[in-house]
Amino acid sequence: MTEQRKARIATASLAGCFGCHMAILDIDERLIELMKLVDVDRSPLTDIKRFTRRCDIGIIEGGCCNEENVHVLRDFRRNCDVLIALGQCAIMGGLPAMRNAIMHSDAPLRECLDEAYITGRYIRNTTHNIPNDPALPLLLDEVYPCSEVVEIDYNIPGCAPSGDVIYETLAGLLSGKFRGFERDKIRFD
Repeated sequence: MTEQRKARIATASLAGCFGCHMAILDIDERLIELMKLVDVDRSPLTDIKRFTRRCDIGIIEGGCCNEENVHVLRDFRRNCDVLIALGQCAIMGGLPAMRNAIMHSDAPLRECLDEAYITGRYIRNTTHNIPNDPALPLLLDEVYPCSEVVEIDYNIPGCAPSGDVIYETLAGLLSGKFRGFERDKIRFD
């Protein structure tokens, strides 16, 4: 008797709070059942930093606020058959995208950084320098949802989505029976 190949899953967190990865852990004891069906490749959950081989499913939380986020997202699109945007930050930019309103006003990026690092009311930056090291990723002009950078196959809405919704989506995709969400399953409370 031959054992069926396990699906490979990868995850990444871009510009967000890591709450959606915590929601993955809210799958609770069903994680044990899920681990029988999948191997986790690149992920902060495994601390694997690069793809070891092609993955069946990629899960992205967070939007794109810098060049590193864009690079990671494009790498996931190249290496994953199915790409899922998990949570509102990945789908719409979420809270990090609040800076977009500031950036579209008369305040360019420089003024925004001045406020954040130098002139802000509660800032205690005695050097009066804005961090500017070549190791820091270049900030984008605004925060972009994942779908504006690459093609996304599925969106799992919520901030953060419930462990139940994440589990049912993954179980449905792995079994080939995912047909979308029931309206009462998606809540924002």
